[in-house]
Amino acid sequence: MVELYLNEIVEKTGGKILQGSPSALFRSFTIDSRLSQPGDLFFALIAQRDGHVYISDAVRKGASGAVISQKITAPNPDIALIMVSDTLLALQKLAQKVLSTHKARVVGITGSIGKTTTKEYAASLLSKSFKVLKSEGNFNNHIGLPLSILRLQETHTIAVFEMGTSAPGEISQLIQIAPPDIAVITNINPVHLEFFNDIEKIAHAKKEILDGLKPGGTAVFNGDDPWVRKISKTWKGAKLFFGLSQDCEIRASDIKRMGIQGLSLELFYGDRKDRIHFPFFYTSFLYNFLAAVGVAYAFSTPVEDLLQQIQTLRPFPMRGELHRLKNDIILIDDSYNSNPVALESVLKDLAELPAKRRVAVLGDMLELGKQEVDYHIQAGKQVKDKNWNVLVTVGPLSRHMGEGALFAGMRKDHVFSFSNSEEAAEHIESLLKAGDLVLVKGSRGMKTDKIAERLKKKGT
Repeated sequence: MVELYLNEIVEKTGGKILQGSPSALFRSFTIDSRLSQPGDLFFALIAQRDGHVYISDAVRKGASGAVISQKITAPNPDIALIMVSDTLLALQKLAQKVLSTHKARVVGITGSIGKTTTKEYAASLLSKSFKVLKSEGNFNNHIGLPLSILRLQETHTIAVFEMGTSAPGEISQLIQIAPPDIAVITNINPVHLEFFNDIEKIAHAKKEILDGLKPGGTAVFNGDDPWVRKISKTWKGAKLFFGLSQDCEIRASDIKRMGIQGLSLELFYGDRKDRIHFPFFYTSFLYNFLAAVGVAYAFSTPVEDLLQQIQTLRPFPMRGELHRLKNDIILIDDSYNSNPVALESVLKDLAELPAKRRVAVLGDMLELGKQEVDYHIQAGKQVKDKNWNVLVTVGPLSRHMGEGALFAGMRKDHVFSFSNSEEAAEHIESLLKAGDLVLVKGSRGMKTDKIAERLKKKGT
């Protein structure tokens, strides 16, 4: 883990010690007083809430120091206090300087969809050959990235980070903190349109990751995505492609569905070809997997290590996780997030699985901008067109999915609408029958995980 003396932290952040011994040692760093542990250095960030208000709470949990930008009454004369002009900037500076002196090579992953899944796959595939640090959860922004960096241990040789964006310039900020040795662009799709005028603006924002690639670095591109292909033409450095196209160095072919067991496929790894079992039934996950294999290839991971690690891959919570419930009901918990492209792919993939009925429980898709109603209507049409039998909508926007499904020919008594996830969770059991396949999916803000949790609690 990172070990820094108080005077080293002051030097790296440009701050000033108000109290505390310069030789005080810190090994853990936090911004959330609720998660504070003994010995933490607490950064009092000013965002939706003022972190200075929670310093006393952090100290009660055991924090032994705080970085502040406002004068405060010290809750304890023994805790260390560092004054800086901007606590967030201080956190970012500290992380950047720690990483700049560390031996770990950095993988930066961006794209519209699948960043977290790609990160998890990449970290797993590399872990046999390297000591890998990965960002926790979806810590992919200007706060999460520096916190992830400060978890580095001396033994780590590779660090795999997500780099997300909801506005132009955000990735440019992230690559200043963590310039990548390997940059991955998974895809370009219409998400966060509330913050971008069109998909071309999204493509430009994702392209920012290439500006931070270290000299001699490699770009890993989705060879089947037209926008990513367009971006790749502007990159003059080392690059490799993943996908299903013949010109991709990392590609899958002869793909065979095996129901809930996943996919069987031929994996091309440079000049090597092996038939493998991919234990996921989402084809979108196949692209995330191939991107991760591309990262392994860029690091010259031995194929024997790669094949061994592929066998260890498992589904992630709330991202297509399968649960067998009572009465032969199968629940697909995909409640972590949703957007038009991902939802269309999921509806298509799950329609291939055997079931007496298919029940889609779908929450609002957020941050879609001016076309949000149209996207929801189209999603409802897809529910019917892809042979789903029942539609349960959750939230005001998803009611438009109901309109789309009815327009496409779904029976009115097979469409149910609820205002929120709590209400839907109360009624969902009464809508199901033995042998149903149930998909629960929605944007994080809709909390559709509550519906999945209710089914898991009552139906196992």
